[in-house]
Amino acid sequence: MRRVLIIGIGAGDPEQVTVQAIKALNAADVFFVIDKGTGKQDLTALRQEICERYIEGNSYRMVHARDPERDRGAARYRPAVEQWRRERAEIYERLITDELADGDCGAFLVWGDPALYDSTLAIIEQIIAMGTLELDYRVIPGISSVQALAAQHRVSLTQVGKPAHITTGRRLSEEGFPEHCDDVVVMLDAACSFSQIPQAGIEIYWGAYIGTKDEILISGHLGDVADQIQAARREARARKGWIMDTYLLRRTGGQERGAL
Repeated sequence: MRRVLIIGIGAGDPEQVTVQAIKALNAADVFFVIDKGTGKQDLTALRQEICERYIEGNSYRMVHARDPERDRGAARYRPAVEQWRRERAEIYERLITDELADGDCGAFLVWGDPALYDSTLAIIEQIIAMGTLELDYRVIPGISSVQALAAQHRVSLTQVGKPAHITTGRRLSEEGFPEHCDDVVVMLDAACSFSQIPQAGIEIYWGAYIGTKDEILISGHLGDVADQIQAARREARARKGWIMDTYLLRRTGGQERGAL
């Protein structure tokens, strides 16, 4: 039986890699790297750095494949994502079949945590459902950009006795700030959807490239810093060719802050 490890490697800082992840890195024979184009080669380089730093010896191989393009302008979002996942599943299945012998162990290195807005788990399950190969897999959690964001801003994600809500920029734009909670974490927001909600009484803790040398952190009352964040985001994206950012929106109004 072929084995696959899905390893969370943190939000960008190689020192966020856990001891459990290091043990998993050393158990893998082959690492599958999905390239996202020349503009994101530093992401591939960081994976290589993590392997070189933590793996003992040079007995592993790295196999690269190009990520299929996703139609981000499609009118129907979910069908476009499902098509992209099917194309990814075909690539992953081919890599596992061609590069892993029976008894070998392969690994996918996932930014942040594999359980939070990442498709790798779903794609592996999709491959298993196809029934074309016998596959066992294990998931190693990682430090997500959400956790790293809170640590860098020195804030808790939750207030005493209150829930936190994790969503996407698309959902924030469509639904607005949820009424049922005061703390909203937003990921995957290419449109700066925070600029589309009422800004009174809202604080924002924003971060991009969290944990890397390019890290940018901005916080304050949303009405005061929204333009600053958008300008910083435009400049950074133009300079690097890509950007990954996350932010926490907090409804204030004199309410008590606290930890868990």
